[in-house]
Amino acid sequence: MTNRELAIMSAFTGISFGGPHFNHFHKYAEEKFGHPVWTHEMASQEWWDELKKLCYDDVVKLVEGATDD
Repeated sequence: MTNRELAIMSAFTGISFGGPHFNHFHKYAEEKFGHPVWTHEMASQEWWDELKKLCYDDVVKLVEGATDD
């Protein structure tokens, strides 16, 4: 799984994969919101609810592209 795919899954599930993956997640969240994101914003459930909506199409693409590798 790529770092971007992990970022998408973190955004959709709310589960952080931690470590170096957080940087990829943070960049992805900023891309989805279209502006800089401060880490304190991530303490809001509303923020996570909106991010989940914003990344839904990317999750669908991941699932549709799944293989049996």
